[in-house]
Amino acid sequence: MSGPGISVVICAYTEDRWEDILAAVSSVRAQSRPALETLLVVDHNETLRERLAKEYKEYSAYDGPGGGAVVRVLANAGPRGLSAGRNTGIAAARGEIVAFLDDDAVAERDWLLHFAEAYTDPRVMAVGGRTEPVWASGRRPAWFPEEFDWVVGCTYRGLPRGRVRVRNVLGGNASFRRSAFDAAGGFATGIGRDGDKRPLGCEETELCIRLSRARPDAVLLIDDRAVIHHRVPEAREHFRYFRTRAYAEGLSKALVARSVGADKGLESERRYATRVLPAGVARGLRDALLARPGGAGRAGAIVAGVLTAAGGYVVGSVRARRGGTTFSVPEVEVAVRE
Repeated sequence: MSGPGISVVICAYTEDRWEDILAAVSSVRAQSRPALETLLVVDHNETLRERLAKEYKEYSAYDGPGGGAVVRVLANAGPRGLSAGRNTGIAAARGEIVAFLDDDAVAERDWLLHFAEAYTDPRVMAVGGRTEPVWASGRRPAWFPEEFDWVVGCTYRGLPRGRVRVRNVLGGNASFRRSAFDAAGGFATGIGRDGDKRPLGCEETELCIRLSRARPDAVLLIDDRAVIHHRVPEAREHFRYFRTRAYAEGLSKALVARSVGADKGLESERRYATRVLPAGVARGLRDALLARPGGAGRAGAIVAGVLTAAGGYVVGSVRARRGGTTFSVPEVEVAVRE
C-alpha cells in the first residue's frame, strides 16, 4: 500500500446500533484503498465494549481472512461524549491520517481512496466527504428540505460540489492529518454529542477554525466523491426532532462563537442564511403554487428551522456569558508506535 497509512475511528455508545456498527466496520474492511486499522471507541458502556472485543478478537492483531485491516476495540479514556471518544481514537491511532466514520453509516468502496489522493498536497490538513441519508421509511419526508439535511447528519443543499476548499469538514465523514491535532489540539469536550442527550454538535467546526488559526497555511477540503450512507431512524423523520436539532445547533454555534469569535464562527452560516435558505423558501413556495407535494411544508420548515436555531443561539450566548456552559480543548499525545 503506497501513500500515508489511514486509521479509521468509529465511536459507538449503545448496543441498539449493533448491526449498524458491524456494517460500518465491514465497509471499512472492504475499502479499495485499505485502512491501516479500524479503531472502535466505546463510550462508557462496558457491556458493549466486551461484546465488540469478542466479536473482533481474531482481527485485533493481524489482517484476518478475506483482507481488510486490524480492528481494535477501545474504551473512551475521557469524559462521556463523542469529542472525548474521538480524542481517544486519535491518541491510539498509528496512521498518518485519521478518518472518522459514524457508527450508523457505511462507506462506499473508494471512500478512503479519495481521501488519500487529496493528501498528496502537503498543505492539506483535513478532507471531508459527502454523506447521503438513508431514510428508515424508504424515502425523504415530503416536508423535509434538503437545505436542512445537516439535521440528520448529512450533506445539505448549499455545500459546494466537487473537491473544494472549505472552512470546516463535517465530523461523521472526515479525515485529518495526525499533525493537525499536534498543532491545534483535539476535539473540544463539552460541545459534541453525548449519547441520547440533546444533540449538540459543531465540535468539528470549532476544531477546524482553531486549526486554521494554528496553521494559517492549512488547506481544508471537501471531496464529494468520498461518499458514505448514513442511516436516518424513523424518530428523526418527524418535525419534533427537526425542531429539537435546530435548537441544539443554535446552542452549539453559540459555543463555537465563544471559542473562536463570532466573525469566523458564523462566517459560513451567514452565507447559508442569506443565500441558500431564501432560495429554498422560494423553491418551496413555487412547488406549492404548482401543486407539487410538500412545497409549502418545506418552505415552512426552513422558516421554522431558522427561527428555532436563532432562538437556541440567543439562549446559548446568554448561558456562555453567565458561565453556565464550559468546555475544554485537550492536547492529544502521539500513539506509541510498535
